[in-house]
Amino acid sequence: MAASFKKVSVILFPLFFISLFKSSRAAGNGVYWGQNGNEGSLADACNTNNYKFVNIAFLSTFGNGQNPTLNLAGHCDPASNGCTNFSKDIQTCQSKGIKVLLSIGGGTGSYSLYSSYDASQLANYLWNNFLGGTSSSRPLGDAVLDGIDFDIEAGDGQYWDELAKALDGFSSQKKVYLSAAPQCPYPDAHLDSAIKTGLFDYVWVQFYNNPQCQYSSGNTNNLVDAWNQWTSSQAKQVFLGVPANDAAAPSGGFIPSDVLISQVLPAVKGSAKYGGVMIWDRFNDGQSGYSNTIKGINHGQSGSCKVNGLVINIYFEGRLQHSISPV
Repeated sequence: MAASFKKVSVILFPLFFISLFKSSRAAGNGVYWGQNGNEGSLADACNTNNYKFVNIAFLSTFGNGQNPTLNLAGHCDPASNGCTNFSKDIQTCQSKGIKVLLSIGGGTGSYSLYSSYDASQLANYLWNNFLGGTSSSRPLGDAVLDGIDFDIEAGDGQYWDELAKALDGFSSQKKVYLSAAPQCPYPDAHLDSAIKTGLFDYVWVQFYNNPQCQYSSGNTNNLVDAWNQWTSSQAKQVFLGVPANDAAAPSGGFIPSDVLISQVLPAVKGSAKYGGVMIWDRFNDGQSGYSNTIKGINHGQSGSCKVNGLVINIYFEGRLQHSISPV
């Protein structure tokens, strides 16, 4: 009888053990799309079912009296209204439950905010031309984007907080999701005041091209230390921003997918603010297949325990594995 009970308990306990795990708090993985004409369409990216967020990159010219201008590399010509055909793709993505945001700024471009008035004017432009407002000249057509991503890598950091507040003000009409892509040194030189508003739903920190806070040659310490700083910020959710391959990060920081899963994620997923992984960018992801290899990382948990003199190990990351061995 005792032996029979032990056998049954060993069989059933892994199921009980799994039931104790709470479902992942993560929102999902994301990607930046728009900076390489050879990366496929926006709908192609969403149809992989690998992403929960897509940032269209970039609105790279705005502020200080400039006409706001899209730069989608070889995808379309905004000057001839050639980008309006992406409206259908945006709607395709959204029909899958994918949030599509417009990323403003970028590593190169001509953008700045010189005053509170400048910030207010830009917020109105974004609302009317990309979000829930109306305009006769919507660059991406009639599709209504879900929000605005701040990828600000130039200037002195002034007035981005006011832009965030102005955009959030439109949420009384339709929710405007706000995201930001700061560099991993904390606090960010350009977005600190904006993030401190507490209005940002998603903050995907760029843990690459920054040697002081990125993964390097098997060492995760600098990255984890910086991660812990970012999760203490006013961001609602923090994402691990990673390059899809070495080519996507000329100054380093690429994390092989096996290292990401076995070393980095166990060190960062314990935070209540962990949101997922943001990949730069869709073209390089298509080349490397990085998102395919990490697709299941937010769908489960892992753990181990002892029962009846045996060690039971559970690993549940998009698939279930368990092993039973003597203590």
